Amino acid sequence: MTAQEIIQQIEEAGREFARAIGDLRDEQAIREEKARVLGKKGSLAGAMKGLGALPAPDRPRVGEALNRVKGSIEAEVERRLGAIAEEALEVDLARRVDVTLPSRPRRRGHLHLLTQLLREIEEIFREIGFQVATGPQVETDFHNFEALNMPPDHPARDMQDTFFIEGGQGQLVLRTHTSPVQIRTMLAGPPPVRIIAPGVVYRRDDDPTHSPMFTQVECLCVDHGVSFADLKGTLLHFVHRFFGPDIGIRLRPSFFPFTEPSAEMDILCLFCKGRGCRICKSTGYLEVGGAGMVDPAVFAACGYDRYDVTGFAFGFGVERMGMLRHGVDDIKLWYEGDARWLEQF
Repeated sequence: MTAQEIIQQIEEAGREFARAIGDLRDEQAIREEKARVLGKKGSLAGAMKGLGALPAPDRPRVGEALNRVKGSIEAEVERRLGAIAEEALEVDLARRVDVTLPSRPRRRGHLHLLTQLLREIEEIFREIGFQVATGPQVETDFHNFEALNMPPDHPARDMQDTFFIEGGQGQLVLRTHTSPVQIRTMLAGPPPVRIIAPGVVYRRDDDPTHSPMFTQVECLCVDHGVSFADLKGTLLHFVHRFFGPDIGIRLRPSFFPFTEPSAEMDILCLFCKGRGCRICKSTGYLEVGGAGMVDPAVFAACGYDRYDVTGFAFGFGVERMGMLRHGVDDIKLWYEGDARWLEQF
């Protein structure tokens, strides 16, 4: 192929580009047409394949034609894109806004599910005469363990379960339950006592159903003649109000150092209604907390007459209750602040 033939191909590519771009009004389409001509596989690149075989005196003529056509194409693309941008700016400036129209409504937030559940639980117990009591999250060894009949060698004192406060010489801990609030309440005054103690507690657990930090509610009732029947009736009232009137409870014998007798509290499986399923491991019930009659040793530590009063106590995790009622499968969702999850409630 001669130099003149290559020059003709280059000029034809320029004319072809001018025809193709004539009616284009879209920036993306203009850029695609430029790439079709000037790209690595474009028509100009095809015309230049024979350049290496030309005699040296002919190459400057071909190079000059190439630069001229290429410059013309690039200038035209820049001009057209500038015109498109100018038109868009004019349209934007000509737009009229009615400033008297109401503004877009601002999205309003709502209470976190955990706060909603806590308020609901508090209201359920207020209905039957209980008061809400609170206490510090950093507790003494006496309030968290000793007064609750936990000797120094009890497993709950093991470092794998408890966070100890540095500099406290083993006497200060992050509370592992809200039972210290019960102790402080009994130390503060004589019976009768009817309280619930909601609050954050800390344990060295971390898996899909356990968290190093979670929220617990404990209940304490102390008076003359309080019986195990009162305990069961209170539990049944709460479960009916929280889960529905068709959900029953089951109490299984267990052991806790601060109650005697003690029981694990189970509720009828919310998913199979007692028929047995994968969630309840075919038992028909789900474990939700612990309960029992207050151990006389706890009364003695608080200065109560163990022969004059009786009482019951129980506790449960609020997140656990919410996971069962709302079908949440990972406790960490309560604390991650994911708006997609929070907006469901």
